Amino acid sequence: MTINPSSLLLATITLASLAGQPATLWSADDPPAKPAAATPSTNPPADVTTQGSIEVGGQRISYDAVAGTLTVGATDEQDAQLGADGKPLPDSDAALVKEPKDAPATARMFYVAYFKKGEKPEDRPVTFFYNGGPGSSTVWLHMGSLGPKHVVTPGDQHAPAAPYRLIDNAQSLLDTSDLVFIDMPGTGFGQLYGKDKEKAFWGIDEDANAFARFIARFLVKYNRWNSPKYLFGESYGTTRSAVLSNILEQKSVDLNGVILLSQIFNFTSDIDAAKSNPGIDLPYVLALPTYAATAWYHKKLPSQPAALEPFLKEVEAFATSDYAHALSEGTDLSAGEKQTVAEKLHTYTGLPVAYLVKADLRVSGGGFEKNLQDDQDLTTGRLDTRFSGPSINPLSEEADYDPQSSAISSAYVSLFNDYIRRELKFGAGQTYLPEAIFGSNQWDMKHNGNPIEPNVSADIATAMKTNPNLKVMVNGGYYDLATPFYAAYYEDKHLPISSTLSKNIEFDWYESGHMVYVREESLKQLHDRVAAFIKSTDSGNK
Repeated sequence: MTINPSSLLLATITLASLAGQPATLWSADDPPAKPAAATPSTNPPADVTTQGSIEVGGQRISYDAVAGTLTVGATDEQDAQLGADGKPLPDSDAALVKEPKDAPATARMFYVAYFKKGEKPEDRPVTFFYNGGPGSSTVWLHMGSLGPKHVVTPGDQHAPAAPYRLIDNAQSLLDTSDLVFIDMPGTGFGQLYGKDKEKAFWGIDEDANAFARFIARFLVKYNRWNSPKYLFGESYGTTRSAVLSNILEQKSVDLNGVILLSQIFNFTSDIDAAKSNPGIDLPYVLALPTYAATAWYHKKLPSQPAALEPFLKEVEAFATSDYAHALSEGTDLSAGEKQTVAEKLHTYTGLPVAYLVKADLRVSGGGFEKNLQDDQDLTTGRLDTRFSGPSINPLSEEADYDPQSSAISSAYVSLFNDYIRRELKFGAGQTYLPEAIFGSNQWDMKHNGNPIEPNVSADIATAMKTNPNLKVMVNGGYYDLATPFYAAYYEDKHLPISSTLSKNIEFDWYESGHMVYVREESLKQLHDRVAAFIKSTDSGNK
């Protein structure tokens, strides 16, 4: 399928690119006739270190915060020609290129790292965080999840306009690990340079390799090669983690753990694409528990169960048995059987029986979001189905927007832009891009050159086989319709690994959505569970 790069993003902000000094990758003996106008400077801004402290679990933690950039090459060979400052080494081929536009592609990647003071590197875990998209910066995880600061938003309601509230995060993971929040190439304060620069970094494999090179450079710069290492990816970031974990294993970097939040490995299970992929019925089966949880939350069920989780177990059993069988029958399913299944679906989703029959028992994500609360002229959220908002077009068949994204994006983007400049003292005179500006460029969804729907399950499986001590933690929200929790469970239970290795995977579910941390109770659970996971997999603690 063709992926809309903004489909898994939370905000769409159109910003102008920062114009800097002309690039200087040509030979000093043979300068160009005239400098390239409006070319971003290849001189990286200086790293900035500030200090802070926070209380977590009754413990006062003092830390250094480093905001900076690291430059990586588009291939291992090109990366090896870059010095620690990100510039071509004097004797490298790249140093002799006459025109900046003809230089080998490089990416200057922005990050913020938090280091607890007084710790030995080999005794201190380090966790690398990134969001997804594809095309998103890491502003969402940075400002909402386990960093030292937390954006306050009003539950499942639209946040009032500025001023917004940013507080010390009592659920920060700094009590357990150092934290590194990384923006993907072409986002944040990062820049792309050189020939075919977008093509060199904007794709499943290209992106994962860039992150692998970033991590290697980070380990060198901060002397963290012997630290316990963890990946923490959200949404498409879990796709990246699957590929990245395998790349790192191939480069002799054993990870202690991979932490997945709102997982998607197999894009054929995407409920948003199911409508355009007839004959593939699995997405409907895997989304049904989320439909049921959402209807339960909004009290749209004809008979409201008292507790959510026992109800979901019942729905999962129906989804993988009678419902899956009915869908597999296709046009051989009799009218009577279809009516019976539609009536059962009504009890689990609250959608009208007539609508379910007309939909041929197959309700797309957008169709569910539009119709669940249509009697109130409300559209249900996608990233977090607890959210609702006024329908834009009452006559449309599917949702026109995501109320959850609209509800919180301004708070996150505004507070990050204030925090990074006011407290971390970085970015003066620069534009921060919450997401990549793709323009005419497209994200390359081919994996290993395969043009079919991407599926990175084999990558994480290979990483687990080559490093049988690798542990995987899967986190998901019951109210996430972008990456349904039961789809993650199904994917991981069908990885090409042994039942013994499968025991290295743990599952943690939350009464929240895609960004489980926007619900305060879920944020505390996330902290406690991730901290316990790291402590149990840090070999230095054993």
